[in-house]
Amino acid sequence: MILEQYYIECLSHASYLIGDENTGKAVVVDPRRDIDEYLSDAAKYGLTIEGVINTHFHADFVSGHLELVDATGAWIGFGEVAETDYPIRRLRDGEKISLGDVELEILSTPGHTWESISVLVRDHPGAVPAAVLTGDSLFIGDVGRPDLVNLGDGTTGDLARAMYRTVHEKLLTLPDEVAVMPAHGAGSSCGKNLSTDLTSTIGEQRATNPSVQPMSEDDFVALVTEGQPAAPSYFSVDAAMNKRIDPLLVQDRAIPESTPEQVKDELEAGTRVLDARGVDDFAAGHLRGSVNVGFDGRFAETGGMVAEVGERIVLITYPGEEQDAAVRLARIGSDEAAGYLNVDRDGVFPAELTDLIETARRTTVEELDRLLADDAVTLVDIRNPGEREFGVIPGSVPIPLAQLRTRLEQVPVGKPIVVHCAGGWRSSVAASLLRAQGFENVTDLLGGYNAWAESHVSA
Repeated sequence: MILEQYYIECLSHASYLIGDENTGKAVVVDPRRDIDEYLSDAAKYGLTIEGVINTHFHADFVSGHLELVDATGAWIGFGEVAETDYPIRRLRDGEKISLGDVELEILSTPGHTWESISVLVRDHPGAVPAAVLTGDSLFIGDVGRPDLVNLGDGTTGDLARAMYRTVHEKLLTLPDEVAVMPAHGAGSSCGKNLSTDLTSTIGEQRATNPSVQPMSEDDFVALVTEGQPAAPSYFSVDAAMNKRIDPLLVQDRAIPESTPEQVKDELEAGTRVLDARGVDDFAAGHLRGSVNVGFDGRFAETGGMVAEVGERIVLITYPGEEQDAAVRLARIGSDEAAGYLNVDRDGVFPAELTDLIETARRTTVEELDRLLADDAVTLVDIRNPGEREFGVIPGSVPIPLAQLRTRLEQVPVGKPIVVHCAGGWRSSVAASLLRAQGFENVTDLLGGYNAWAESHVSA
């Protein structure tokens, strides 16, 4: 049996290639749109990809099932109740798919979505499963949230109750030694307490996962419906895209380099300019109107928070990162990266753009304390609701980053604005977005809430 996991940190997303080395038959589970890695490994192992299985309609990225079908002619499998605009193989609970000696068994595991399935993997029929690919049902350290994208009938509460049954009547009945291999890890907005571990076992989750401990159904519903991260607005767009036929991603596409004059024109036309450099370099000098979404963080997901899917985008990147940045945006369906401008780590922009360069001042904890004491500032907390449970700066206005672009009218005006997150990366995104949207006198808190809390605890 061949079982490969492909994990990308930028989206905390895991996909899988499962194959039988004797027959050469293989399937890919939960693929992303840039499919070269699956095709390359299939060729390396002598495999033919015959099927593509999606455990559910993903919301945080656009799945690569159509790209793989175009490249291989494979069938596409979804849970039995899924509805799509393209032909699918409806996978029923208990259905077995033979790759030769290797056998897959489908488990209907609704809760994150109604069509959610998990995939048991056996190295030969009748064997104890080697692994269960749980999609967004059972995570390592948590379970999938039921309030993200409901594309069927029923309420969030109904989905939560379905998840309770999925966990206790399906997944926890598996032997302790079965490996748990989910579709997402730490940082994903598809859950709130996901582990940094990429694999686990049923036994480990039974013992350590707070969301699967013995509890009443009502207590479980309360647990999984409260304190979830704010969902970016693009999630509903991507979930809908995954149901329909859209243009395929060109696998070898390359976005062109923009001239300084073209970048000027794009800014004047209102094109979203994403500056993918580090926070400190952005603060030291950037183009007026650009938004700082660092390539070193959750670039794709955060890019989807500050720019609409389908919106024209120009990238400012360090040399050599521009094409990868465009691919990361394409993974969430943002295919409209029109060009890029490289700026080296010395921060030197072309002379033609000098008149557009500005700096971004960052507020220290000491400065913030003085401003708050004088009631001279509006403090905006862009952390997620679950983060605020661990402490808040008094007087802060909570607007999660994922919702900021659509809730601009709720940002108080009339005073200077300071934005803070936990550590200072997301706040640079938010502050630059506010400035790009016309807000004046906006800074962000250096070190974020963590720096504030450390100062005030030690005091």
